[in-house]
Amino acid sequence: MEETYLLNVEGVKKKILHGGRGELPKLQDGSKFTFHFQTLKDDFERTVIDDSREAGVPMEIIVGKMFKLEIWETLLSSMRIGEVAEFWCDPIHTGMYALVSRGMRRIAEGRDPLEGQKHRCGMGNMFDYHSMGYDDLDELQRTPQPLIFIMELFRVEEPSAYKRDTWAMSKEEKMAAVPVLHSEGNRLVLRREFAKAAAKYQEAVICLRNLQAKEKPWEDDWLKLERLVTPLVLNYCQCQLELGEYYEVLEHTTELLQKHNDNAKAYFKRAKAHAAVWNEREAREDFQRVAHLDPSMAAAVKKELKQLGERMRKKHVEDRKRYRGLFQSSQGQ
Repeated sequence: MEETYLLNVEGVKKKILHGGRGELPKLQDGSKFTFHFQTLKDDFERTVIDDSREAGVPMEIIVGKMFKLEIWETLLSSMRIGEVAEFWCDPIHTGMYALVSRGMRRIAEGRDPLEGQKHRCGMGNMFDYHSMGYDDLDELQRTPQPLIFIMELFRVEEPSAYKRDTWAMSKEEKMAAVPVLHSEGNRLVLRREFAKAAAKYQEAVICLRNLQAKEKPWEDDWLKLERLVTPLVLNYCQCQLELGEYYEVLEHTTELLQKHNDNAKAYFKRAKAHAAVWNEREAREDFQRVAHLDPSMAAAVKKELKQLGERMRKKHVEDRKRYRGLFQSSQGQ
């Protein structure tokens, strides 16, 4: 039998459509809800606005991570595992839904959910937009109204029970993750698993860049993080060299050198990438900078320049043969 009752929250009604099992989950910051949802208008037709099942992927939110639609955390906290429930929420709880829905739709379309947003709070962003890009969401934005959410809760995981995405980590968790990821990357390099190692270094860099974004550039705290970023980027580039991703190396070393133009190791890796894609002049210039900045690398530079010269001479011989063959072929026609 369906049971209808009010949650202890103003402007919310709950109806259990299918009972769950066990007790209400014990939640803490970082717990993760996994669920399907359907959003409907409170009209005669109960018009469907969004349905996560259409995307085929359940929704996930992290407790305490300031999800824009805060009421969802409250609703899910009232549910047992396996429960299906319908919630009626008045406009004091649904005013941000259009913004949330737009982000979810963009993700489903393979687009950036923050595309075009200014660095302001969510409500401020709503006033900046003339259109949400979707007619039904424009209507919700213009006319706040009650909405119905039908939710099916699949599982609730404690923070230690799942691998947490970088964005969901606290500052302390990100800082603790960096040396672990660095060590895992080094271990994978020794096993010559360069793609996996690169992924570890990249994840560590993302942790640090997220923290850096909260600091003022070039001040002490920002610089401390930058000193941790630099060796990780260089390790990542070394993996990409091993994998033959030379243009990836050129991109990341150039970006690094724009901030740190005295980093000999960055010049050395960029020089090797230039050499690999036949940019002889650029490779020679970078190798010469390496020898100037770090005389201890002079022997390595000399060896690389010798190999570069031999490769270029071989290439010129092959090119002359190819062009001569093409010229003779065209004359014989």
